Amino acid sequence: MHTKKRAPKQVSIEDVARVSGVSISTVSRVINKNPTVKEKHRVKVMEAVRQLKFQPSVSAQRLATGKSNVVALVIPRYEGIFYSFYALELIRGIGTLCAVLKLDFLLHLTDARTPLNLRGVGGIIFADIIGNRQQLEEAINSNISTVVINNYVEDLPVTCISIDNTGGAEAAVNYLVGLGHRRIAHITGDLITQAAAQRYEGYKNALKKNNIPLEEDYVLKTDYSRGQARQATEKIFKMPVPPTAVFVASDSMALEVMAVAKEQGKSLPADLSVVGFDDNPSGLYGPVALTTVRQPLIKMAQESVKKLNLIMTKKKVKPEKIVLPTEMVIRESCQAPRTTS
Repeated sequence: MHTKKRAPKQVSIEDVARVSGVSISTVSRVINKNPTVKEKHRVKVMEAVRQLKFQPSVSAQRLATGKSNVVALVIPRYEGIFYSFYALELIRGIGTLCAVLKLDFLLHLTDARTPLNLRGVGGIIFADIIGNRQQLEEAINSNISTVVINNYVEDLPVTCISIDNTGGAEAAVNYLVGLGHRRIAHITGDLITQAAAQRYEGYKNALKKNNIPLEEDYVLKTDYSRGQARQATEKIFKMPVPPTAVFVASDSMALEVMAVAKEQGKSLPADLSVVGFDDNPSGLYGPVALTTVRQPLIKMAQESVKKLNLIMTKKKVKPEKIVLPTEMVIRESCQAPRTTS
């Protein structure tokens, strides 16, 4: 015959009040760090908390203080998000700092059309704005502490932290030009995103500054997927006068470019120099180590939590517009072209 074990009794705030010999309201004020509590009462309560191993209810603390420590990360949903280096770096960076600052972390994948449930949320970090600007405006109008990352929002009163995508792309193309390349293709990301549009702009700026005509056939537009990167690369190798170098809007796609090149018997980088964007660690393990543009994703993620925490704890904080610099990482996937014509 088996007897069920009784679950241990959950320690309540009433138990703490009884053991410490003070009122329940005094215990509540101590737990919520109210400075008006007398020191002798605070000591008694904290000793009872330790003795009883009391764990305060988070929801009760929120009700008592009128504040929530829940930080929601809102990311537009797309296929393969949990295989995305970009998304995983943001989640890792934000989650780590939330733990340090004792903030609860909520991940919200949005389809952009569904209104956000903002109940119980103390602050929101929007990772990019892709079709969900209305959600951002609703958060701002509801006076919810808000920060936007990976998107420079110029026309709304919100703190944003973005990457210098334009400058990074210019640096990549300038590097190729410095090696002697003039036939330089660009495989774009999804131009509906600000990052991809800015990288395309940087590509065009660099060509113009180096007096290289823009060849429309050398611009191959994709949705950031490896499948479309493969199709773009196959088009490149079928061109009557193929480019000698290609700047690719992401490392994931750049790895696919190199894979297709190898399948077709091309020599890298002799037949095609390749530059990516991200500094994804997987770039080290392609056919050759990938030259790329490093973007500070972890720094952007952690800065967003710091800024949001400040906004959540202060009544008035002036919105900031922050652009983080990129860095060229030179590896093995580029060399001077066989011909400079």
